[in-house]
Amino acid sequence: MITDINIALKETIRDIPDFPKEGILFKDITPIFQKPLLCNKIIERIASDIKNWNVEVIAGIESRGFLMGVSLAMELDLPFVLIRKKGKLPYNTVSHKYELEYGSAEIEMHTDSFKPGQRVLIHDDLLATGGSASAAAELIQKQGGEVAGFSFLIELAFLNGSERLTPYSENISTLVAY
Repeated sequence: MITDINIALKETIRDIPDFPKEGILFKDITPIFQKPLLCNKIIERIASDIKNWNVEVIAGIESRGFLMGVSLAMELDLPFVLIRKKGKLPYNTVSHKYELEYGSAEIEMHTDSFKPGQRVLIHDDLLATGGSASAAAELIQKQGGEVAGFSFLIELAFLNGSERLTPYSENISTLVAY
C-alpha cells in the first residue's frame, strides 16, 4: 500500500554516481516500472495535479517522457504527441533548435500533432535546467499550440529549471524534488 507517493518515489528511484559522466549523480527511474501499483499512483497523482489546467493534448519528450506520458494520455482519454530528436519521425515535421550546456540539439514533432489553439501539457521524467522542456514549449507554440503546463516525476530544484518554464506556463507539477 502506498500512502505517500513522495516517500515511495524517493525509496524507489536509484542514484547512479558518475553517470553518464564523472560528477553527475543520475536519478534512475527504471525501478519504478517494476512496481505497477506505484506506476498507477503516479498517473493518478499527475492527473489530479493537472485536472484544472484544461489540458487537451499530452506531449512527451523523448524518451523517458513517453513512459508515463502515454499512460497519462490514455488515463485522461487525450491524444499523445511524440517530441523526438530530429530525424526520428517519419512524417512531415516542424523542428526547434536549442542550445545546451555542451552544444546544441534539435527536436521535432509531426505537423499534424494537434490543432492550433489546443492546450498542450508537456511531460518528461526529470526537470533539471529546463532546457528540453522550454525547447518543447517553443515547438508547441511554433505550431500554434498553447502550453497548458508541465509535469515531471523528478525536479532537481537546485538547478532552478522551473524559473525557465514559467514564461510559458505557471502550471508546473513535480512529484518529488531533490
